[in-house]
This record gives sequence, C-alpha cells and structure tokens, in this order.
Amino acid sequence: MSNLFKHCEFLISAYKIDQLPPDEGMEIAFAGRSNAGKSTTINALTNHKGLAKVSKTPGRTQLFNCFEFMPNKRLVDLPGYGYAKVPVKMKKHWEKEIDQYLMKRESLIGVVIIMDIRHPMKQFDEQMLHWAHESGLHSHVLLNKADKLNNNDTKKTLMKVSAAISKISASTTCQVFSALRKTGAAELSGIITPWFTEQS
Repeated sequence: MSNLFKHCEFLISAYKIDQLPPDEGMEIAFAGRSNAGKSTTINALTNHKGLAKVSKTPGRTQLFNCFEFMPNKRLVDLPGYGYAKVPVKMKKHWEKEIDQYLMKRESLIGVVIIMDIRHPMKQFDEQMLHWAHESGLHSHVLLNKADKLNNNDTKKTLMKVSAAISKISASTTCQVFSALRKTGAAELSGIITPWFTEQS
C-alpha cells in the first residue's frame, strides 16, 4: 500500500457543490451504484476502517464526502447512483448536483467507477465511462465484491468487462477488487497515485 493515502483524513460533507472545498488543487471522485461499496473501497485504499462511514443499507451516502491526504489533494465519495429507496425529490437533487459537479469541477482529474462484479456495466456505469472519456479525465473501473465469485468466474467477468470498456475508452483501466478483503488495494493505489503526481 502506497503511503500516499495512508494519512487521509475526513475533510467535509456537502449537500450542494457550492459547499465543497475551494475548487483548487486535485481530486478524484469515487462513483458507483448505491450498493457497489464505495465507502468500503475508500477505507480499504486508505487502510482506515472507519474513515468513510459504511452502512448495510444501500444509498446511505447522500452527500459529497471529501477526504484530504495532502494539502489540496482529495478523494471525493459521490452520492451513490441508483439512489436506493429515497424520495423522488432527493433523486432529482442528487442528479442535478452530481451533474454539475462532473461538468464544472475544475480540480477533478479522474474518476474511479466502482461496480459490483456480479452486476457490472449497468446504464449509469456506461454513462459515467462515456462522460469520463469525453471529458478527457483519468478513469479506472473497480469490479468490487470479487470475494462473491470463484476465480474462474472472476477472470471471465474481468475479460468481458475489459472488452466492453475498450469499446468506450482505450485509456480506461480495469481490475478486480474486494473491499472486504482489501484484495487489489495496492493495485488501485498504484494506478491512481500517478494521476496526482503526473498532473501538471
């Protein structure tokens, strides 16, 4: 595990994008469906079990949760799309705020798209991939919950998803991951660390 993210600390939660930290420096967004395991992924990456709050109920991440590991270098846990069982008004609020964040946030340099390996490449996942590609941002796909499949099925799914991703973006990378077992945490760190260190 790279030391880069080990000193990550909670910075702020925002209901609206204008409540986020100043749009300076660099940040990576973690995006995914409500049950994909975004919070546990951030905890595995940072080796900090309680950093991002985890709930057994999908859709608990209803805010932009920001974590800082160096001055002006952040990880942002986005509200989970799919939105679980929440009011229509809340869904519309999230859709608007996430859209504004993705389109206007100048400090955003990349996105980690987290998918349940058993149910990958849903509509929102594909939309996020297309958006990242068209925006010229770094993008990486995590096939999370790999502990739920055997090795053979895991390899087959990785190959299938990688082929599908390549039709959208040649630069997007993909890996299997288990936030529960922290399998793939070092690989994830190794992939996104250069996004920060190489960015001008």
